[in-house]
Amino acid sequence: MITQEPAVPPRGGGLLRVRLDIAYDGSLFSGWALQPGLTTVQGVLEGALFTLLRRQVRLTVGGRTDAGVHARGQVAHIDLTPAEWHAMARGRDVDPADAFLRRLTGTINRELTDGVTGRGRSVRNSVPAVVVRSAAKAPEGFDARFSALWRRYSYAIADTTTGQDPLRRHTTLWHPAPLDVALLNEGAGHLLGMQDFAAFCKPREGSTTIRELQRYEFTRGHDGVITATVQADAFCHNMVRALIGSTLRVGSGEMPPGWLAERLAARLKDARSVLAAPHPLVLEEIAYPGNGELAARADLTRARRTVDHLAPTDPHAARSPEDAPTSPLEGSPAQSEA
Repeated sequence: MITQEPAVPPRGGGLLRVRLDIAYDGSLFSGWALQPGLTTVQGVLEGALFTLLRRQVRLTVGGRTDAGVHARGQVAHIDLTPAEWHAMARGRDVDPADAFLRRLTGTINRELTDGVTGRGRSVRNSVPAVVVRSAAKAPEGFDARFSALWRRYSYAIADTTTGQDPLRRHTTLWHPAPLDVALLNEGAGHLLGMQDFAAFCKPREGSTTIRELQRYEFTRGHDGVITATVQADAFCHNMVRALIGSTLRVGSGEMPPGWLAERLAARLKDARSVLAAPHPLVLEEIAYPGNGELAARADLTRARRTVDHLAPTDPHAARSPEDAPTSPLEGSPAQSEA
């Protein structure tokens, strides 16, 4: 597991940015970000990259997930030298992107078997816990974190109407009371738009809790499982789980739908701000603008957003998708957005 500062890339030409699209089962990991002595998704990937490139490489990620949270649509980038990129093909007539993905996949699998499952254990023909789905040269101006327009999460819930399914226990919340989907959606509607979500975020000194919640809705599938869809320009720490945990109190009839609006207006995180369990939460997608708008979007994101900068009547006020340091290490590794 690589935890040191990243080494300076080898000299020779400008750096080439590579976009990685990643999926993972978060059950085995203490979140995405590097943490001393703990197994993390970033640690596994950077360990594999170290083995492949013989130097330390630091990943920049689109959305830092918390312990136990999964991803189907995670995005990250790394910077390589052109020589490193083209060396992946080893002089053969193959696309360096295909060669890099194939070699990285094999290295990740060894890293997982030796460092995560332990004692060399593996399950034949099973899907590994971390999969890099694609690797490609990124367009000019692309930044996995700062160019993002929005992040979308899903959250699966089974209640007494659905019944218990032991095969879903690692990815679905069991709620021991019936839930009214209409009440869930009525309550969720109070939270949409550009708001200060201080009541639903773990505070960080000097950071804003203003976010634009673009979608927040609940649907019950044919199997009875309720799926929450939560989409925002970005999420502050624990925001998604706090939103779900509070809204479930409305869906069960414990609190009226307007209670969520009251909580939002109070801007106070207290004992009533209960976090939903992390294991049903999945980062489904991170969206980016067209190639010609990537750099401008990244510049806009880096502009800190504060209450004073927001004009309530101006829907085009500056929207910073994530409040975070501009350091390449991206702030404290223990901080996650959802």
